[in-house]
Parts: sequence; C-alpha cells; structure tokens
Amino acid sequence: MSRYWNSLVAKLDPYVPGEQPRIQNLIKLNTNEHPYGPSPKVIEAIQAHTNDSLRLYPDPTALELRQAIGKRFQLSPEQVFVGNGSDEVLAHVFHALLKHEAPVLFPDITYSFYPVYCGLYEIKFKAVPLDDDLKIRVEDYLHLEGQRRVGGIIFPNPNAPTGLAHALDTVEKIIAANQDVVVVVDEAYVDFGAQSAVRLIEKYPNLLVVHTLSKSRSLAGLRVGYAMGHADLIQGLDRVKNSFNSYPLDRLALVGATAAIEDQPYFEKTRDAVVRTRGVMTNGLEQLGFQVLPSSANFIFAKHPARDGAELAAALREKNILVRHFKKERIDQYLRITVGTDDECLKLLDACKSILR
Repeated sequence: MSRYWNSLVAKLDPYVPGEQPRIQNLIKLNTNEHPYGPSPKVIEAIQAHTNDSLRLYPDPTALELRQAIGKRFQLSPEQVFVGNGSDEVLAHVFHALLKHEAPVLFPDITYSFYPVYCGLYEIKFKAVPLDDDLKIRVEDYLHLEGQRRVGGIIFPNPNAPTGLAHALDTVEKIIAANQDVVVVVDEAYVDFGAQSAVRLIEKYPNLLVVHTLSKSRSLAGLRVGYAMGHADLIQGLDRVKNSFNSYPLDRLALVGATAAIEDQPYFEKTRDAVVRTRGVMTNGLEQLGFQVLPSSANFIFAKHPARDGAELAAALREKNILVRHFKKERIDQYLRITVGTDDECLKLLDACKSILR
C-alpha cells in the first residue's frame, strides 16, 4: 500500500478477470470466449479502415454503430449507448443511473464485478440470496418497503456463473414492481438461449438492457458493449461518458462492431454451433456422473458429487485444460466450463474420464 493512495483506493477490492496464461497447446475454457472467429466481414471492415484515417479521431457519437444496433432491435439511435466493452458500459450505469442514496440490489451469486463497481463509486448494496436451486426468487424483488429505500436493481439474464435463465415474465414482474428506480438486465449471454427484455423497453422507461459483442459475436478482443433503453437513460450515460472519455471506441472498433451487428447469418450459424456443442458437453458430463445446471449461456456450470471442485480444476489444468473455479460459498464445488469447439469438448470429456478413474 502506497502512502500516496487516497482512502478510496486503499479500500478497493478489484475484480479478478479470468486467467489468460501463456501456455502452448492449452485448451482454454475459463473465460467464455467464443470458440469460432468473428465474421469475415468484420475482418474486411477493419482491414479496409487500417489506413491514413487512423490519424483522425473516431466519431464520438458512434452514430453508424448505434444506427446498426437500433435497426437490429427496432430502436432509434437515441435509445442506444455504446462503450469500451460492456464492463465500461456497466461502470457508467452504476455511476449515472443507480442511485447512491439507497442500496442497489443484485443476487448474491452473480457477476462479481457488481460489488466492485459499488466499492469504486461508494454505493451501498444488498446481495439478495438465490434459492436452493440457485435461481432468483422474484418475490425478493417485489413489494419492497418504500421505493426510495432501493437505489436500483441489476441482474444478468442468463445469470453468471450459473447459466440459468429467467423467463421474460419473471423479468417483467421485477421491472414493473420497481418503476421508481432503474432496473438493469445484463444480457451478456442472452443469445445462447434466453429471452431478451429489449421488447419491454417501450413499455418501461426504467428498463436498461446491456449487451456485449464479446460473447455471441466473437469480439472479446475488440472491446465493444452497448446499452439500450429510454432516451432519458441514454442521455444520462452520455453525460457521464463525456465527463470521462469522449472517445471510448476507436475507428477500427466502430467499423468492426458495425459489421458484426449487420452480419446476422454468420452470427446465427456460429451461435447455433455453440448451442449444439453445449448439448454434447452436457450429456457427456452427465454420463460421467456430473450434476450440470441447465444452461442458456455459452458455458456450463457443473459439479461432481464424488470429487472436490478445486481438485478437479487442478487436475484438468495438469492436462492443459483450463476451466474456472470460484472459491465462493455455495458454489465452490462447481466448475464453470466454456463451450469450446467439438474437438475441445471431446478432449475435455476424455480428460474428465481419465481423472475420475
């Protein structure tokens, strides 16, 4: 700890990203990256703009990208906000839209960046326990004692790291019951099997839906995320963004992201391939005795009743297969395993067979 740090920095408990090791021949199934590359049109767009134009600043409004997103979801560009990955978008959401005078609610088992944002912006929060099946209890977010005592609500759909999806009517009940505050639905994995809440935006001005291109669009390395909601919410995010960094997306990211959004056939083809492999991986692990939660994401959450989760993760690592293990109460026996290629899936199952012998 440096004597030059201020009191806030000293109190922070930063987010720990998934490991990015430099190991040859590694099967990397720990950070939910897409197993297939981005659309060829993305590469073409980036190559076409890798020229003298890089001396110029990018469009600070990201108009073409916001138009493409708006067209995809039948929204106006004024209802779309973009940022440097959905993590930056979420950071601005916590700063701009979740009220700091009362606790923000989110599940106790969820994306572990949420409490980090609260620490950074000194926001009070309440982690609401999931039920025994690791699902949200909708009643925990309804009939709250005075809306002014709640600073906002955020939860992923599907949830992370469980992969469990909430039905759209469940999501809507939470939004409808809390119209005095912003309800954020983090849909990083929605394309792999859940219902998006985007269709509810016109009905609920307090709803904000956050997406990323890192997962289903194969662009984790480009860092593009976006939020969709009522124009008033987007204006609030813009005010924070323009007080922090007017140019969060460079020229190559803008054109690459636009191409990815516009190439719907490629997105559907590779998304469907991941979903098929997820089924194969799930069935294979269940045959080996694993208990696998029903996943609507590009990963599965599984545990073996006869083997310790940390030991399994370590044994897989010795076989050059990297998965994610969380040292957290209630889920410390589970492994979160990204869906890879068919070949990676088979190698994972073979490794598990060998370890369990």
